[in-house]
Amino acid sequence: MDRNKFSAIAHRNHAFSNPISETKMMKMLEMISLDSLDTVIDIGSGKSELIIRLIEKYNVSATGIELYEGAIKEAKRNANGRIPDDRLEFIVGDARTAIDKCIKEGYELGMCIGSTHALGGLESTLQTLNRVVKKNGYILIGEGYWKQSPSKEYLAALGGVDESELKTHAENVMVGEDLGLVPLWSYVSNDDEWDEYEWLYSSSIENYCQENPDDSDRDAMLNRIRKWRTTYLKWGRDTLGFGLYLFRKSI
Repeated sequence: MDRNKFSAIAHRNHAFSNPISETKMMKMLEMISLDSLDTVIDIGSGKSELIIRLIEKYNVSATGIELYEGAIKEAKRNANGRIPDDRLEFIVGDARTAIDKCIKEGYELGMCIGSTHALGGLESTLQTLNRVVKKNGYILIGEGYWKQSPSKEYLAALGGVDESELKTHAENVMVGEDLGLVPLWSYVSNDDEWDEYEWLYSSSIENYCQENPDDSDRDAMLNRIRKWRTTYLKWGRDTLGFGLYLFRKSI
C-alpha cells in the first residue's frame, strides 16, 4: 500500500491535519506579532496551510521543510493565487539534514506541528528551533500527550509504541521551560475536535474506497483505517491528547 497516498487522502478534508480547531489555531496566530521583514520556518510543513495564513496575515517570508514531494505539490496548489510566489520556499528532504541549511538564519518564528518525530522528539525539536530563532522570537509546537497512562493493549495497537515517547500536557510545557523558553499560551484538543479529526480521517478513506473500487490499494487501506478507527474508539479517545504550545525565546 502507498502510505503517502493513504495519508494524502485521509487528511485532504482537514485544513491543518491535526485535531486543533481552526478557531484555536487562528487565536494562537493573533498572539504572535510579526511584520513583513520577518522570516518563519516550519518543520514538517505538509500542505502548508498555517504558513500560508501567516503570509496572508503578516506578509512574512517563510520556509517549509517537508520530506514528501507530494505534500509540497499540494502546498503549492494551496498557495496559488493567495500569496506572492516569492514569500514561500520549500526544502525537500529529511528535517535533520535540511535544518542545517537554515542554521545561519535568524527566524522570528519557528514551528513544528505534529512532526517532532522528524527531529527525534519534543526536546530535540525545541533545542533545534531555539538555535534558529532570534532572541525574543517565537516557537510554536504541536505535540501529543498522554491524558492518562496508556494500556498495554493500546500501545500494542499503535505498533509497539513505548509509553516514554510522549509526556503529559504539563510535562510538555516544562520541557520548554527547562530550555529557558517562556510559555505564553497553550490550547489542547477537546473531545469534539478529536472526533471531527478522526471521523474526517476515517470517512475520507471509506469514501475514497467506495468511489474507487478498482484501486489496487483498496483492501489494504480499508483494513488499516478500520483497525485505526477501532483503536481510537476503544482506547485513543480517552488516552491520547494533542496540545499546541507557544513559547518565546528570552535569551
